[in-house]
Amino acid sequence: MSLEEEKFHREQKKMRSAGRYDKASSGGKLKNETSARKAVRGKIRYGKFVSEMTPEEIKAFRKKLTSSRNQVRRSHDIKRAVYGKGANENEDQNVGTKATDKGAELADDTIYAVQRHHYSKRIKQVKSAEEEYSGSGGKLGRNAHAANERVGQDAGDAGETSKMIQKNRMKKEFQSAANKIETAENANRFGSISKKFTDKAEDLMGRFGEFISETLAEHPLAAVVIISFLLLILILSASLSSCGMIGGGAENTMVATSYTADDDQILAAEADYKEKEKELQEKVDNIKNEHPGYDEYQLNMAEINHNPYQLAAVLTVLYENYTEEEVQDKLQELFEAQYELTMQPVTEIRTRTEERTGHRTVHHSDGTTSQESYTYEVEVEYEYHILKCTLTNATMDAVIRSLGLTDNQMERYEILLKTQGNKPYLFGDDIYAKPDAGDYQDYDIPAEELTDTQFANMIAEGEKYLGMEYVWGGSSPSSGFDCSGFVSWVINHSGNGWNVGRQSANGLLGCCTKIPESEAKPGDLVFFQGTYDTSGASHVAIYVGNGMILHCGNPIQYTSINTNYWQSHMLCYGRIND
Repeated sequence: MSLEEEKFHREQKKMRSAGRYDKASSGGKLKNETSARKAVRGKIRYGKFVSEMTPEEIKAFRKKLTSSRNQVRRSHDIKRAVYGKGANENEDQNVGTKATDKGAELADDTIYAVQRHHYSKRIKQVKSAEEEYSGSGGKLGRNAHAANERVGQDAGDAGETSKMIQKNRMKKEFQSAANKIETAENANRFGSISKKFTDKAEDLMGRFGEFISETLAEHPLAAVVIISFLLLILILSASLSSCGMIGGGAENTMVATSYTADDDQILAAEADYKEKEKELQEKVDNIKNEHPGYDEYQLNMAEINHNPYQLAAVLTVLYENYTEEEVQDKLQELFEAQYELTMQPVTEIRTRTEERTGHRTVHHSDGTTSQESYTYEVEVEYEYHILKCTLTNATMDAVIRSLGLTDNQMERYEILLKTQGNKPYLFGDDIYAKPDAGDYQDYDIPAEELTDTQFANMIAEGEKYLGMEYVWGGSSPSSGFDCSGFVSWVINHSGNGWNVGRQSANGLLGCCTKIPESEAKPGDLVFFQGTYDTSGASHVAIYVGNGMILHCGNPIQYTSINTNYWQSHMLCYGRIND
C-alpha cells in the first residue's frame, strides 16, 4: 500500500470517528476530484464496489490495463523468439550461455504468469463493478452501460489500424532483439564463461526491474519469494551447465584427438594393409621369374611403405569406431590409389657385330688349289626386348587428401596426426611413423674424410637437402624424397659418373658389392632390413664414417647407427659398382 493510500484511509477513519458521515465514504463525498479518484483506485485495488467511477474513467482504466497486459505479452513473445533463434544458430558454440538463456526464459514465463493473473483479477473487478452499475437501474448505471458500448465501438473501429501498427512494431522489436542477440553472440564467442553469465544475469535483472517495483509494494513477501526462486534457478542452471560444458568439452576434446576404434581392430586393419604391401613387394621381386625372355629388365621402383598413423587417422575420420571387416573395401581403395605398378614391353632394333665363317680357294705355287675356312665380322640388326617396370607410390597422405573430405574431416585428420590418436604406443617401432628431428643436424664430417673426391662430391650433393621431410615415393627435390629416392638421387647427381636410375633399397643393394663392416669406408652404402614388412633391404643410407650415416629418415639427417634400433635392423654394407 502506498503512502498516499495509507494517508487516505487514515483520513477516512478520522472522519468516521468524528461523526462526519455514518458509512464508508464514496468518492463523491470527499473534498475534491483528486481525492475522489484516489478513493476509487483504492477500492478497485481491494475489490470494493466502485459506486462513483465515471464511464470515461472506466474506459481509461481498461485501456491502461489492456496496454500493460499487451506490453507484457509482447515482451514475452519477443524474448521467446529471440531465445529460439539464438539457440538454433549457436547450438554448438555456447553451451554455458544457452543454459543461462533457459533460466531467463523460465523466469520470463513465471513473471508473465504472475502478471497475467494479477491484471486479470483487476479486470474482473472492473467488470463486476460495471455489472452492478448496469443492474442498478439508476441513471448512473445507464450511463455506465452506454459508456461501455461507446468504448466497444471505438475499439472495434480502431482495431484494424491498431493491429497493423502493433504488427509492424513487433516486427521491428523482433529484428532489433535478434540483432542484439547475434551481436552479443559474436562478441562473446571467445570470451569467458563468467562474462557471459554476468551479461545474462544483468539482462535478466533489468527485465525484473519494472515488475518488481510494481509488485513489491502490494505483495512484498510474494515478490521476495518469487525473486529468490528465480535467482536460484538461474544460478543452478548456469552452474550445472558450466560444469557440464567443462566436462563435456574435455570429453569431446579427447574424442576429437583420439582413435576411437579398439586397439586390436586398428592393428588388424594396419596388418591387412601391410599384407597387401608385402604381396606387392613379392610381385616386384619376382618380375624376372614371372616375365622371362626379356633381354633387359628396367626397374624404376618406389619404396613400398606408408605411415600407419595416417591410415588409422583416415579410417577414424570415415568410420569412427571401426572394425577390421568394416574397412576392407576402403583399404583396397586406398591401396590401389597409393600404388601403381606398370610393366611396359619395349622392342628396340639394335645392331651388333657378329663373327662369321667363310670358305675360300687357295692357289698353291705348284699349281694346285685347296679350300680353307676363315672368319670375318659383320654388322647385323636384331630385336632387343626390354621390360620396363615402374612402381609409383603416391603416398598415403596424398591419397587421403584427394578423397574429397570435408573441411571438418580434414581438420580432424590433421589433429589425429599431431596427437597420434593419443595412442603413440601402437606403432612406436616404425621409423616412418613419426617425425624425427634428428640429433645430428649440425654434424661435421672430419676434414680428412673429405679428401676422397668421390665421397666429398656425394656429401656436397646430399647436404643440400638436410631437413627436408620424408615423402613416400619421392625421388627428386621437387617432389621430396624417400630413403632410396634420396640415395639414388645423390649417386646420380654427385658428378662421379654413376647412374643407377631410380631404385628401391633392395634395388640399390643389387647395384653394390657387399663388403664386411671392417672394410666399410665413407661413401659406401649401409642397408637395413625389417624396418617394415618386406623381404631384403627395406632402408638404405650413405655411410659417412665413425658410425654415422646420412639418410632420409624424417627429415633428411645425420644419424648414429650405434643404437639398439639400427643395430637390430642392420643387414650389410655395400660399395657402389663402377
